[in-house]
This record gives sequence, structure tokens and C-alpha cells, in this order.
Amino acid sequence: MGEIEQRPTPGSRLGAPENSGISTLERGQKPPPTPSGKLVSIKIQMLDDTQEAFEVPQRAPGKVLLDAVCNHLNLVEGDYFGLEFPDHKKITVWLDLLKPIVKQIRRPKHVVVKFVVKFFPPDHTQLQEELTRYLFALQVKQDLAQGRLTCNDTSAALLISHIVQSEIGDFDEALDREHLAKNKYIPQQDALEDKIVEFHHNHIGQTPAESDFQLLEIARRLEMYGIRLHPAKDREGTKINLAVANTGILVFQGFTKINAFNWAKVRKLSFKRKRFLIKLRPDANSAYQDTLEFLMASRDFCKSFWKICVEHHAFFRLFEEPKPKPKPVLFSRGSSFRFSGRTQKQVLDYVKEGGHKKVQFERKHSKIHSIRSLASQPTELNSEVLEQSQQSTSLTFGEGAESPGGQSCRRGKEPKVSAGEPGSHPSPAPRRSPAGNKQADGAASAPTEEEEEVVKDRTQQSKPQPPQPSTGTGSKKHTYITLNNLRYQEEDHTANMGSLTGSPHLSELSVNSQGGVAPANVTLSPNLSPDTKQASPLISPLLNDQACPRTDDEDEGRRKRFPTDKAYFIAKEVSTTERTYLKDLEVITSWFQSTVSKEDAMPEALKSLIFPNFEPLHKFHTNFLKEIEQRLALWEGRSNAQIRDYQRIGDVMLKNIQGMKHLAAHLWKHSEALEALENGIKSSRRLENFCRDFELQKVCYLPLNTFLLRPLHRLMHYKQVLERLCKHHPPSHADFRDCRAALAEITEMVAQLHGTMIKMENFQKLHELKKDLIGIDNLVVPGREFIRLGSLSKLSGKGLQQRMFFLFNDVLLYTSRGLTASNQFKVHGQLPLYGMTIEESEDEWGVPHCLTLRGQRQSIIVAASSRSEMEKWVEDIQMAIDLAEKSSSPAPEFLASSPPDNKSPDEATAADQESEDDLSASRTSLERQAPHRGNTMVHVCWHRNTSVSMVDFSIAVENQLSGNLLRKFKNSNGWQKLWVVFTNFCLFFYKSHQDNHPLASLPLLGYSLTIPSESENIQKDYVFKLHFKSHVYYFRAESEYTFERWMEVIRSATSSASRPHVLSHKESLVY
Repeated sequence: MGEIEQRPTPGSRLGAPENSGISTLERGQKPPPTPSGKLVSIKIQMLDDTQEAFEVPQRAPGKVLLDAVCNHLNLVEGDYFGLEFPDHKKITVWLDLLKPIVKQIRRPKHVVVKFVVKFFPPDHTQLQEELTRYLFALQVKQDLAQGRLTCNDTSAALLISHIVQSEIGDFDEALDREHLAKNKYIPQQDALEDKIVEFHHNHIGQTPAESDFQLLEIARRLEMYGIRLHPAKDREGTKINLAVANTGILVFQGFTKINAFNWAKVRKLSFKRKRFLIKLRPDANSAYQDTLEFLMASRDFCKSFWKICVEHHAFFRLFEEPKPKPKPVLFSRGSSFRFSGRTQKQVLDYVKEGGHKKVQFERKHSKIHSIRSLASQPTELNSEVLEQSQQSTSLTFGEGAESPGGQSCRRGKEPKVSAGEPGSHPSPAPRRSPAGNKQADGAASAPTEEEEEVVKDRTQQSKPQPPQPSTGTGSKKHTYITLNNLRYQEEDHTANMGSLTGSPHLSELSVNSQGGVAPANVTLSPNLSPDTKQASPLISPLLNDQACPRTDDEDEGRRKRFPTDKAYFIAKEVSTTERTYLKDLEVITSWFQSTVSKEDAMPEALKSLIFPNFEPLHKFHTNFLKEIEQRLALWEGRSNAQIRDYQRIGDVMLKNIQGMKHLAAHLWKHSEALEALENGIKSSRRLENFCRDFELQKVCYLPLNTFLLRPLHRLMHYKQVLERLCKHHPPSHADFRDCRAALAEITEMVAQLHGTMIKMENFQKLHELKKDLIGIDNLVVPGREFIRLGSLSKLSGKGLQQRMFFLFNDVLLYTSRGLTASNQFKVHGQLPLYGMTIEESEDEWGVPHCLTLRGQRQSIIVAASSRSEMEKWVEDIQMAIDLAEKSSSPAPEFLASSPPDNKSPDEATAADQESEDDLSASRTSLERQAPHRGNTMVHVCWHRNTSVSMVDFSIAVENQLSGNLLRKFKNSNGWQKLWVVFTNFCLFFYKSHQDNHPLASLPLLGYSLTIPSESENIQKDYVFKLHFKSHVYYFRAESEYTFERWMEVIRSATSSASRPHVLSHKESLVY
């Protein structure tokens, strides 16, 4: 074909070495020989809409062409991408990397192959290279323009504003409107122009790399992110769409997701002619049939979708490329198709090991000049950003810059790149993971087996699941891939699965961005709003600390840089917990208020009582946090002011606590707001449904009414911090006087609000319990106080049966948990405490830790799980009986729908059996499904077979903590950096403090807290260990003080209060 025209690649134009280090070949290995023969020219359309021509041997496999494209782009993480083209039947298919190109592309001269994103990871922070994120941003831009990525107007405007920032730079209204007039990013863009310009105004100073990062942060939260719909029908003929994602197979009606089948639930995928079949693993709690069947337009459509599912499963779930099956001797049955290439874990390992050189690249659409605000004085932290920006902006005026005219010429004359010549780059070969390395060290991909205990995001279960069609039978040729041989890997080395209702564990960790409620996440997120910006992704801890394990040298460097004074770490605790407190306020002031404004479900009087009393607090504490962080920066020596006077925090605390006294009127209103909200929910079914739906959003990680009490709880935290500072400082210290004055001020405020706080905590807990119970109407009545809840075994004619008991100051309820979709507990009976006696009866019944509760009308026999559990129940029940005896009269009946249970253990058999049958009958009743409430404290106590008291709840409120910790699993080597929040007996895990909702949570009831032994070979300082049965976690703190604080607060959740503490605390309660 003559001599091939050599066009410079983006890397070579910037002076990068020719070999960019993409090859993953081991030493001594050679790249596979490229097939010789006739070369064929194939046109590739890139994500920036340019076209390049590549010449490859016509008998070469598809992998040669994909490698040539990746080498041309100097793309290290090319495994996320693929090549798609229309086949001879005009069906868009992916290029098979193992088959010869000539057998797939019949007429290469007339076909344009598109280079696009194929695998969308659950989190864009797993993309380590700026070039990869840039290409993903171009894919999002394409999907917006083509209508694939659907979202509301606010989200669309925010996405486009980041695209505009990356293309033209900082805000200039005239330039913005001119640019938007020439470029259409979305259909009906004109209506959004004002909103786009308004958002763009808030991105000043944001680099193109930061814009890409923010764009992907918003896009990944959208339900249609990375989704390619495949039309199908269910067995009843209803039109639906199927899609595949990193989590599994999704079912859509239109653009609304109605169902999801996670990979862990799928046993086999197959197709038979036009029928696509999903065989599920057996599940006693599932309402679905064993095999689901969907009908597609043709066999070719069906096979194409099946191949995509196989590839997604292998890429996201396997550790290494599956080995080819041995060829049969006589004849084959089914398809021989398999995934080819590196898996996501191999890609993360390779990039993390640094087996490549980072190279610069050219942004085709970017017109940012060097006069941007980035040329201002750099700090140490953003010097890398500045250097990179200066290098990239120089392209605008150099030889590599192309005018619009030059771009059109480039399209007319397509450059050719040969993939078959000796000088071309070797194709990437998959790097094998060493045996036994079950998880990438510190990788942010799928968690390991220990994550079973972590509770999944509630929104995964928030949507009702429609009935699924069953499969037909047939004896024709059946093409399938079985997933049974992957079962060990799926169950032991990955999570991201559905809820295990009825199992001894709770749900598993989900790092899935597909399963959440999409619309609200983008419009109001404080991190994504135009009012604030995140740090540069080039220096973000999400990309540097989380994806890679920190070395010992880096740890020592951090400790030497930061102060070692205990007062500094106390001040830092104020900062970290203040961040969490602000996020909690934003649940009310931003998320809840925005949702309320869209729905006409709340009376105006209630709105005016809630929001005006929270917004001033949010504004005040935002400024308070800024002052604390500025003081910490001076304390750490991150500024030019090296003055010892700044190494204190008491003056900042005193100033702001005095300012809080002016907000006391708002604090007094919060109890009134809580009562008004609960009364409104009781009187309005619409408001009740509205609040319940809001609680199912990821951002509402605690019961809604808990957030209304957060300002009162925060006052106690300030008091505790100041007490520690006063205890630490000697009277002669410069900060002692301010700390003592601030402590006196906050103590006065807490004393004034203490009675209200105790009352409101009980009120909130009663309403929270009411949501978990059915068969009771008037649980919340004046004078009733909650004391303890927990799991006990009740002795009946059928033996010991697990029951959930609820102890109040006038009555003891016992309930059972059936297999209902709502996961509520059904009340079986009540025992008034007036006149009750309690006695140990272990010898009488031969059951360990057994008690007999004798009421005036009935008696029951119960057994605790341990001696300590029995003692706690005896103590609290006896105290409640004494209080009931002192009251004026017996408590009235309050069970509306369940009569008292007067039967003896033998007589109760039939009644218990009937109730269990009623509950189990609802397994197949999909019409009565209610939102999932399987992760409340009641359910945790049920699964862990333990109990918790109101005193424990009060102590947990006082012991809240947040900050960065390094986490390690039992079978992994690396440490993963996470932002961790402890509240409500639970650890909530975030990637950073900027995230709006937790990735997962770990309920701590039942866990043991210890320090690792020498045999565990941890060899790190400040490490503590959490374990429950076979689940083991290690956590590292940054200092001795933070280590002791985490140990202190976690111990309060893993072990209940002792007898003296109970008595001293209850003296303040009025029973």
C-alpha cells in the first residue's frame, strides 16, 4: 500500500517517549506474533469525534486493533474501553477480541468502528489516570447529546456547566452564551442556558481535570449512567428493557429501573433462540421463581446481550482472565465465547504497581489560555496542578494546537497508524495476580468476605419488585454459560449483593451507584452544588490514599509534620465532628427542604416551624467550622505565621459558644418541631408516606426524627471536649482561662435544655419503635417511657422460639419477626408490669439463663442468650416493676388489634402456629410489599441475639465521633483510608468527608473490641481490632489520642453500661 504516513500521537507531540509502558508482559516473555499477510485499513471514530485510520493484518484478532488504538492514545487503562460497529444485519455489536477481524467486519471500507467506554466502574475514583477520566467525560458528553443519559434539568445544567468550564475556562457571560449557541450538548438546551451560565459562574479556578472529576461525580449518581438499553418482553408480553452493569442485570420500564439481579444471586445465564434466561440461586426468602425468561427481538439480539453480560461478569467479578475451555473431540455444545483481557482487579493492580509512565495529552475541545487564575501564586499542595496546567495550556499556542479549520482538515485527511509493522507497540497481555492475593492492597474495588456484616444502602430495596416470568421447556440446542465454578470467588471475595433476609447476618456492603434514588442526589448535594467545590482530583485523598496503601515512610512523615500536643488532637476532633454535624444539618436544610418544596405534602405551618429554625444554625456552624480549620492550619504551620499563640482553640470555642446563646430561641423550637412533625404524620397518610420515602434515600442514613435532635446533642459534645481540654491544660496555660469560660457557658446551656432533651429522646425512640411494630396503635402515649429492647427465646409447646421483647415503664411486649416484605415485628402479646413478679427458673425447666415472668393474668417463660444478658433483663424488668408499683393505678390496655395471650405454654402452640403461617403466607404476596426496614436497631438486636437499653442509647448519643481511619480486612495486606462516622451504635464508612451518604455501615452490637496480638503480625501502631464470629476488621488511628478516643466510643457500643452507671444516669430520668 506504499509508505504509511506517520502522524504524531498525542503523547509524541508532547515529547513523551514512544513506548509509554503499557505492556504487561513479564520478563522473558515476547509479544504474540502479529499475523502476516494483507493489511486492511479500518476507520476508528474516537470519543472526541475525530477519525483515525489504522492498518492491521486482516487475519489479526480484534485485540490487535484495540491495542493499536490504546497505544496511539498512550492509554494505560484501555481495558475499560471497547470497539463497537454495526454488523451485516445492522445490529450494533462489540468487536470480539479473539476472533479474526475479517470474520467480523465484512466490508471494512464502508464501516466506521467506534471507540467507546464499555465497562463503567461503580466509582470514578477507581480510574487512576487523568486521560482515562477525560475519555469517560467525553463519553458522558456523548450520552447527554444522544439522549442516553437522562436526568432532570438541574442535573443536566450542572453537568453541562462542568463541560463548559473544561472547554473554555473561567466564567465570561458573553463568551459562555456564544459558546453555548455554537455547541449543543443536550436537546432543548436553550431552555437551560440561564441555569448553565449561573452554575458555570461558580466554577472559577477549576482546572479541566477537576471539571472531569466533578462531571463524573455527578454522572455516576444518575440512574442511567453507563446504561445501554436492550428491548425485550417478559413472559406476559409486557415491553421492558434489559441492561447490564457492574452490579448485575437490570430491568427497566422505559427509563425507570424496576428490578435488579445482582451477580451473587445469578447462577447461570443462557439463551435459547430468542429467549434470554436467568437462573437464580435458591433463596427461601425470594418471591421469584428459579429461572426467569425474557423474549428479545431475534436470536442475534439475544446472543449479543448474553455476550455483554458474560463480559461484565468476568471483568468486575473475576480476579484474572478466565482460561479457555478445552476443545471437544467430536462436537461442541453451546457457545465457546469467553471474556478476553484484563479484569478490573488486574487493571487496578497494574496501575497501582506503577508499571507505566504518566504522559501528558491534548484536550481537543479545550480552549483554556495561560492567563487563567491558575497562574496565581501556587501553594505546595497545588504545585503539581499548576505545573500540569502550564504544560497543557502551552499547547494552545504551540505547534500542536489546531484551529477549527485545522480540525476540519484533520477529518478530511485521516491519519493512518499501522498495527502490523515491527515498530509498533506490543499488545498488552494480562498480568496475572499471584495466587493467594485475594484482594488488591487498599484497592477501592469489591470488598472481601468480611463485609457480610455491613449493611447495604436502603435505597436498593426501596422500589417494589414486580413478579417475574417463569421459563418454558425445550429440547433444542441450548447455549449457556454456567457460573457455578465461580461460586467460591463470588461469595468469598466480593460483596455488592442483595439483602439476606432471615439470615444470621444483615445485608452486605454495596458500593453500587446504580441502585440508589437518582434525582435528588445531584440537585441539592452540598458537594455538587455550584456554591462549593472539591479539592483537585490530582491531589485528592480519594485518588492517592484510598486506592494505594500508604507506606510506613509516609506515615512517619505525617507524624513529624503535625503537632504532637494532645490539645491539637482534641481541637482536630472538634473539626472532624463539626463536619459531620454540618452534613446532618444539611439533611434537613438542603435535602429534606428541597424534597418538601417539590411535593405539596407538608402544611405551611409545619414548614415554618422546622426550616427557619435550622437554617440559622447551619449558617452559624458553617462559619464556626471555617474558623476552627483556619486555626488548625496555623497550628500545623501550614501558613507563614509561625506564632505559638495560635496553638490553642479555647478562644475560638469561647467566641462561638457565646454566639450560640443568641440562637437559643431556635434550639428551644426543635422539640416543638419534632412533636409537630410526628403529630402531622399521625394525622396525614400523605405526609407519613412522604417522610417514609425520604428516609429511604441514601442521604438519610438515620431515622429522620433523629436529625431534628442533632443540635441538642451537639451541645453535649462541645461540653465534653471542653472538659477534656480543661483537664489537659494546667491552670497556668494560656488557653486554660478561655477553655474554662467556654465550659461554663456551654454547661449553662446544656443544663437549661437537659430536661427537654431527655423528654425528646424518649419521644423520638417511641416513634421510631412504632415503625417497626405492627398490631399496635397507641404506643406513644403521655407518661410511657422506653427502657429496653432485645431478643429472648420464649418457651412454648413447640420449644424455644426467638421473640423480640420491648420493655416500657408500664408494660412488656413480645413480638415475632415474620418473612414479610416490610420486615416489621408482629405483636403477639403484652404483660402489664403492675403486680408482676420475676424469678430465675433454670432448674425448673432445664433451660440455661431461664426466667419466669408471672403477671396477674398470665405467665411466660423466657431464656436469654447469656448470663450477662439475663442479668441486664432482670435488672431492668425489676426496676420497671418497682416504678409501676409506685404509680397510682395499673396501665390501661393499649393493644388495638391483638388480645392478651392468656394461654399456658402448651395451649399457645396452635395460636403461635397460626400466626407464623399468616406471616409466611405473605412471602408470595408482592402486592403488599412495603419499603425495606431491615437495618434498624431492632433488626440488629434480632440478628445478633442481644439487647440494648435507653441508657445505652443516651450514652451512644454522647459518644459520637468521626475522622479518618485506615481499615484492613483479615485476609488482605493493604490499608484502605476511609472517613468513618460513629453514631447510633454503628460505624458508617465514607470515601471522604465530602460524600453525602455512606458507602456502607457496620452495626457494632455483639462485636468484640480488642488489640491485635503479636501472632496476627500487624506490626503497626494505634491499631484496634473488631470481630464478630468469623468477621474480623483492623483499624488504624493517626495518633495515640485518636486511638484512645475510638476505643472509648466503640467500647460504649459493644458493651452495655454497668450497673453503677445505669443507676447514676437514670437518676435524671423521671419514670
